[in-house]
Amino acid sequence: MSMIGEHLRVTTAELDRAIKDPDWALAFVEEVQDAEEETEPAPAEARHFSTYKTWDLLRFLLARAEFPVNVIHGEESFAEDEDEDWGYGPPRYLRPERVRLAAEALRATSYDQLVSGVDPAELTSAEVYPLGWSEPGSLEWGRPWFDGLTQFFEAAARADDAILVWLD
Repeated sequence: MSMIGEHLRVTTAELDRAIKDPDWALAFVEEVQDAEEETEPAPAEARHFSTYKTWDLLRFLLARAEFPVNVIHGEESFAEDEDEDWGYGPPRYLRPERVRLAAEALRATSYDQLVSGVDPAELTSAEVYPLGWSEPGSLEWGRPWFDGLTQFFEAAARADDAILVWLD
């Protein structure tokens, strides 16, 4: 089984409802995922975005760059009861003001900047998921997901949306 990074754009009203009713939130997530699975919208138009298995690579690179917002794991918890686990731990979220800050910082950060000076052996030593960083070009694997994440956050910021974040 794989660990997949997941993000869902929500309005402020939807965020408030999700915090109060995590069961509703999970059903809403599944509804949006199912709908977008058929249409496959671009990250800038999507409500759901997955960083696939690159989530830990991106976490490592962004932490190394002292990124100001935790876009990979979110920053505030909800649905913390044991029976409300969405895969690998409870979901978290970013409020609209944190989404705006993240979008600005993502826009100002290139993938080339993130991987500059990174030795794949560092990823292996840090046990960054999934392993296999000794393969040639392994650092390039995250580029399209980073670009998509940037577009997704920029669209969310323009709409003044919050973002739910979880690992599935």
